[in-house]
Amino acid sequence: MMTGHDTDEGGNETADPRARRAGERDAFAIVGRVATVTAILMYVSYIPQIIGNLHGDKSSPVQPLVAAINCTLWVVYGFFKKERDLPVVIANLPGILFGIFAALTAF
Repeated sequence: MMTGHDTDEGGNETADPRARRAGERDAFAIVGRVATVTAILMYVSYIPQIIGNLHGDKSSPVQPLVAAINCTLWVVYGFFKKERDLPVVIANLPGILFGIFAALTAF
């Protein structure tokens, strides 16, 4: 019988599904924000590599160049999909800039 509530494995009624979905949305929003911040930090971490490259301690340009290409694809995806995904765009923009700069300074 449909009561508007879900049941657990024991057949006991659980909280309103709308409340559960709202809680899931809140949790996903938090995860999305944390993921955006950690992605930005990941690309900002190229700064020591860039400084080393500029001081003559050259490193391989391959990884930052591939990261810049990957980030470019994600920015295009997030910006041009039907419902823009701005956290994806924001998280990957620094990767384009820092990845290209780190790759260029490696030469």
